[in-house]
Order: sequence, then C-alpha cells, then structure tokens
Amino acid sequence: MFQRPILHIALSSAIALSTLSALPAQAQTADTSAVVQQYATLVYANYHDVLSSAQTLQKAINTFTAAPSAQGLEDAKNAWLAAREVYGQTEAFRFYSGPIDSDTGPEGRLNAWPLDESYIDSVSGKPKSGIVNNPKVKITKGNLAKLNERGGEENIAAGWHAIEFLLWGQDQSDTGPGQRAFEDYVDGKTANADRRRAFLNTATQLLIDDLGTLVKAWQPDAKNYRAQFEKGGIASVRKMIVGMGSLSRGELAGERMEVAMNTQDKEDEHSCFSDNTHRDVVNNAQGIANVWLGQYKRLNGSVVQGASLKDLVAAKNATVAERVSRQMAQSVANAQAIQAPFDREIVGTQDAPGRLRVQKTIDSLVQQSKDLTEAAATLGITKLAQTK
Repeated sequence: MFQRPILHIALSSAIALSTLSALPAQAQTADTSAVVQQYATLVYANYHDVLSSAQTLQKAINTFTAAPSAQGLEDAKNAWLAAREVYGQTEAFRFYSGPIDSDTGPEGRLNAWPLDESYIDSVSGKPKSGIVNNPKVKITKGNLAKLNERGGEENIAAGWHAIEFLLWGQDQSDTGPGQRAFEDYVDGKTANADRRRAFLNTATQLLIDDLGTLVKAWQPDAKNYRAQFEKGGIASVRKMIVGMGSLSRGELAGERMEVAMNTQDKEDEHSCFSDNTHRDVVNNAQGIANVWLGQYKRLNGSVVQGASLKDLVAAKNATVAERVSRQMAQSVANAQAIQAPFDREIVGTQDAPGRLRVQKTIDSLVQQSKDLTEAAATLGITKLAQTK
C-alpha cells in the first residue's frame, strides 16, 4: 500500500530475500559491462523524459493558476496524465537503494501513496481541514518536504499524488474520477484559493527539483552514481534484477493490486483521484520489460536500444531467456486488458469479469518474478535481496 520497498511482502517463494552471497566469478562475462552501461543509458533517457514531461506539466499548472479556468484545469490534468505515462516506466529502477530510494533519495516525496486528502485540503465533511486552510503554515518547498509523511505515512504533502488530488479532488464517483471545480482556485469563490494555488505551484516545483536530482545522478561522463554503477559488473546486474523482481511481485502484484483486490476499496488504488491506476499498472509492467530488453521508446519517438539482460541470459540458456520474454509480454498484455476505472474492476465476486482481469495480471507478474529468479540463476546469481 505504501511506496517504499515492501520487502515485508514476499517477492515470491522463488525470490529469496536474504543476505547477499559472494559474487560468482563465473558470471563475470565480457557482455556484463555492456549490459550495465546500456541500463545506465536507458535509465538516464527515461528520467530525462520524465523531467521534460514534468516541466510541461509545470507550464500548464502555472498558466492555470495565473488565470484559473475550466480549460486551464483540463490542460493541467492532461499534462499530469502524460507525465505519468513516462514516470510509471521508471519504477523498475527502484528497490536496490539507488539514487531514488536510498536513505537520502526523493522517492517518498515523489510517488508516496495512499494519501490522506484532509492532510492537504478540505474534503467532504471537513471544510477547514488541511495545510491549505491553515494560514499558520507557510507554503514553501522546504515546509512541504518537512511536512511530507510527518505523523504518518498517509500524511502526504508532496509528489505526483498530492498534485493529482489538487487537480482532480476527491473521487466520489463510481464511474469516473474526481470532479474538482476550477473555482477552487478563484479568489472570492472558495476559501483560501490563493493558498491552494501556492500549494499546487510549490508542490510542482518540488517535483521538478527532485526529478532533476535523478537526472544528475544518472547523467553520463560525470562523477555520480552512474559512474559507480557502470563499474559494478555482476553486482550491478544483480541490482537490475532485484529492481525488476521487487516491482513485479512485491510492489505491483502485491501492494498495488492484491491489496486493492482484497479490500475492494478505491482508497487502495494507486492513482485514485484521476482514475489512472489502470495506466499505472501498464507502465510499471512495461518498465520491467524495458530493462529486460535493454530498450526504451523516448518521448521524441526515438528508441534507446542495446545490450540487454535478455542477451546476457540467452548466452547461458536461450530457453530461459525466451520464457522470461514471453512472460513479460504476457504481463504487459494482461495489464492492458484491465479496464478503467480500476476501482470498478476490483469489486464484486471472485468470478466478476473485472476481478478476473486483474487477477490474471497478478498471476502473470508472480510467474514473471519466478522466471526472473531462474534467469538470475543462469548468471550464477542464486540469492536476491535489496542491495545497498
């Protein structure tokens, strides 16, 4: 349910979350360096596109808050949705204490969820709740960062979902997303409209800043995390597989889908205000496949492609490599079959069509994690754990 590496939920019985074993010398092949370097190139390209799309979002939000209108709000929403398409694919770069989710990383300010709406702004039945309606709290980047998760993990004051809530408002519909009125940002129409505008602008700038740190961490030809990662050999390959496996099973199949399936509660879906959860699932699954294939389609339509984990595994066992590829393609296809809104897919009896679609995706991701473990074993990596 929460955004951090959820290693308290088993990745799967096949993925052992245990102390790292000694690195196997037999896996140190001539191809390893190329695979690691290609991964770094892919990560940089993806984060660079996220930053670019977030800057487009910021322009739309600035235009909207300068002169609030229904069309301006719609434009900002569309820019948020477009940026999420790109960001969702980066989730496969997590779970190994890299730049995004190290002890000092910005992940908790970027994609934290679920979110207590009343911590930010007024909600149904609580017209004076939230930071927006508390004039004692100065709205600055520093304060939003400090207030994020203060007093509880659902006390979210920053990131994609804080911005999402400010754009859409509460989702109180069974058939569509939240329906926040643009008048919420108009002086004289709604209380504290000026503070709401300030919160939206400030949260967006904080998002830009945090994304910028990730771009810098992975930019080429610099003394940064990427430079260390590229020298890591099989240890870096291990990190790549840990990221893919952790997202496949523990986070995506587990926290983001199984929890919602069990509770049948819209509050447990990832992007609940915008009803964009179905796309979150697709892009997370696609991000895993991107890492496996060593390729990523950029915003400008160009394709970053090169030496891949698939190639590395195929050199040892072509059958295993092909099995992983087929399963990942199946996971993406199953995710694409999930219909919007996600909060309607998860309700009903066990044999409800929507629940069957979601469960099919979960099952595919679970199998995918097992297949990734077998792929790791072909490289001599027999134990997988979150790494420092």
